[in-house]
Amino acid sequence: MFVTRSEYDRGVNTFSPEGRLFQVEYAIEAIKLGSTTVGVSTPHGVVLAIEKRVQSPLLESSSIEKIMEIDRHLGCAMSGLVADARTMIDHARVTAQNHAFTYDENIKVESVTQAVCDLALRFGESVHDEEAMMSRPFGVALLIAGIDEKGPQLYHTDPSGTFMRYDAKAIGSGSEAAQSELQDKWHSQMTLQEAQVLTLRVLKQVMEEKLDHHNVQVAQVTPEKGFEILNETQLKDVIETM
Repeated sequence: MFVTRSEYDRGVNTFSPEGRLFQVEYAIEAIKLGSTTVGVSTPHGVVLAIEKRVQSPLLESSSIEKIMEIDRHLGCAMSGLVADARTMIDHARVTAQNHAFTYDENIKVESVTQAVCDLALRFGESVHDEEAMMSRPFGVALLIAGIDEKGPQLYHTDPSGTFMRYDAKAIGSGSEAAQSELQDKWHSQMTLQEAQVLTLRVLKQVMEEKLDHHNVQVAQVTPEKGFEILNETQLKDVIETM
């Protein structure tokens, strides 16, 4: 019997005759509708910056959470469906805590990224225990930043369960223009402040409205302080420097 493309669309874990998983491809497309997110790795730490889309003057911008802490040495920024991201970040937090409890050491950045990608691959499973799995791929991409014995690291994950390490990476609606700007401006000996300014410059180029401390958020992971989100005063200082 001839099966149309739409029937392959509905099967989340069925390959089409061309070898494609349409639901995963659509999930990757969904991320391109999300707000722009930028990560930059330096020898001194990793910087994450996100665009907050404040869609109404009545919306409290501090309630838009798109950068989250996973552990003291690990942070994460997202683009796509925030609710999906929360599920993945909760899983990453539990994994990190279990590792710390079992081995009395911080989990490696790559290990926590692997755990998140393992979860991303579990869509479409029929599970009979109390934890029901997702019936579709997660519609979110993550930039995971952290520090371990290998130094500062930045990883990108996508709905196919693939992860890669980057020196600088942009995801979301303005990612193509942002990535080419990062390619031109990033260098291996960047200071943390240069990385903060670069992430905001890149966001400024792709954002529709004027950049200010209400519609962007910046976080960093450093060996000294671990994960921290820049407060309003620090953010204003970086914007002035820019």
